[in-house]
Formats: sequence, structure tokens, C-alpha cells
Amino acid sequence: MEEIVLGGGCFWCIEGGLADLSGTIEVTPGYSGGHVANPTYQQVCGKKTGHAEVVKVKYNPDVISLDSLLEVFFTLHDPTQIDRQGNDVGPHYRTCIFYNTTEQGDIARNKIDSIRGDYDKAIATTVERLEKFWPAEIYHHDYFQKNPNQPYCSFVVAPKIAKAKNMFSELYE
Repeated sequence: MEEIVLGGGCFWCIEGGLADLSGTIEVTPGYSGGHVANPTYQQVCGKKTGHAEVVKVKYNPDVISLDSLLEVFFTLHDPTQIDRQGNDVGPHYRTCIFYNTTEQGDIARNKIDSIRGDYDKAIATTVERLEKFWPAEIYHHDYFQKNPNQPYCSFVVAPKIAKAKNMFSELYE
């Protein structure tokens, strides 16, 4: 099993879009990339912790490659937006990849290079070695699955997940 940490706006969307992929063992929302130990959601939303909303993805590379996982990740958000995703604005909504191994970092940078031509703007996704992952509060876990009719989930998260499942149906369970 391998783990990688991905941020692409609100973690509810990224978690919901990656959770049902074949080979995904666990997707945990949380925070990374900042300087505050064990931050709370309120602190991260306050934009002074340096953390991004992220998900830690535990996956089986014999079932799903990191390249395929990243392909879905980039479909779930706009990697050209700086410190935002749609109406969600702030540095905690930045697009980022935190890797554990040099190989993962190389795969992430190669994936970014391979998708550059698909966008009119520059890719804003940062690629950094993971320093620390802090799990989010338990009420954020499986949020989309538990709250599909919540307005944000219905109007923002669900269409992104539907798009990914349509584009990559062969990767979903």
C-alpha cells in the first residue's frame, strides 16, 4: 500500500471523487502544508495556518497507478486556479500534491507536464514532500457520502464527481 496527500479545493469533493476508485483503500480529509500543529477547521479557514484542505489517499498501486489516481484528481478540480476553487477562495483551497517518496514526486511532476497543454492557463498545482498530515474533524469524514442532499454537495461536489465517474468509469468500483 502507498499513501499520497492531495489538495484541490474543498476536501469533500476530492474525498468523494476518489473514495470509490478501484484500488483506493482509504481517503481521509485533513490539513497539510502549514505551520500550525493539529489545526482545527476554523483555524484553517481563518487563513493564517498555512495549511490546505487535503485528503490522504491510501491506495494499492497494483490495482490503480498513481498516474491514474492523479488523472482523476485533476478532473475533480481546476489546477489552474490559485488559492481558490470556484467560489471557495483562500490559500487553504490551493491545488497541491504532497508526496512521500521521490518516485511519487516524479510521477506528480510528470503528470503535471503531461496535462499542461489541456489548459489555457498555467498549472498552479504545487508538488512538495509531505511534512505532516493532520486529520480533519470526524464530521468531515465521508461528508459527501453522508450528506449528498446538502446544497453545497448537490450543486458543487456532485457534478464534479459525476464528471470524473463518466470520464473514468473503468476505474470506479
